[in-house]
Amino acid sequence: MSVLKLVAFDLDGTLVDSAPDLARAVDTALRELGLPEPGVEEVRAWVGDGVTRLMQRALIFGLGREPGTAQVEAALKLFSSAYRQHVAVDSRLYPDTLVTLETLKRSDYRLVCVTNKSEEFTVPLLQALGILAQFDLVLSGDSLPARKPDPLPLLHAAERFQLKPAQCCMVGDSRNDMLAARAAGFVTVAMVHGYHQGEDLAALGAEVLLESFRELPAFLASAGPGLAR
Repeated sequence: MSVLKLVAFDLDGTLVDSAPDLARAVDTALRELGLPEPGVEEVRAWVGDGVTRLMQRALIFGLGREPGTAQVEAALKLFSSAYRQHVAVDSRLYPDTLVTLETLKRSDYRLVCVTNKSEEFTVPLLQALGILAQFDLVLSGDSLPARKPDPLPLLHAAERFQLKPAQCCMVGDSRNDMLAARAAGFVTVAMVHGYHQGEDLAALGAEVLLESFRELPAFLASAGPGLAR
């Protein structure tokens, strides 16, 4: 019998392939600054550490050096304006995302979205893709004083629902997710379809690698005391 009661999900690269819309906004910002546009494949490798770090990486690509503070601020304003208008044009849920969330909801798991994405983009994206209502709690990159890979958001979610970390699971696709989950004492699941930049997620602490969301309910149901710490 499963000991797990809460499942936390990363957003970009785990639930949603958002790289096309992020790349459009990054390209727009750099174009307006007179810099080369990196395109979707470059941007896909930069996602996961929040918008500021995304634009720092984009500016390094365009300038060939570290940008100054004023350059980052200017790029962020341009990016935010472009992304706010087109947050869910080409972004798509990964296969079986919605049906899996619905299945877990019916099974009385607490569902939490924990992302490093800013709240102003997180909620509209979840809403546009029709999955906002599936979550009992949404924690964005600016919801708390620290974000992944810090374990604070995960520990906050567990405390919110009066659960022990060993009763909780993190489903993600990247280094930040794995490190946060391990530090929090969560069971750790990696989706291989995401933005992991070729890193070995098992080596980073993933206890299972899943190819499809359809595999997730069965794994959670079988996650007994041997997995939970």
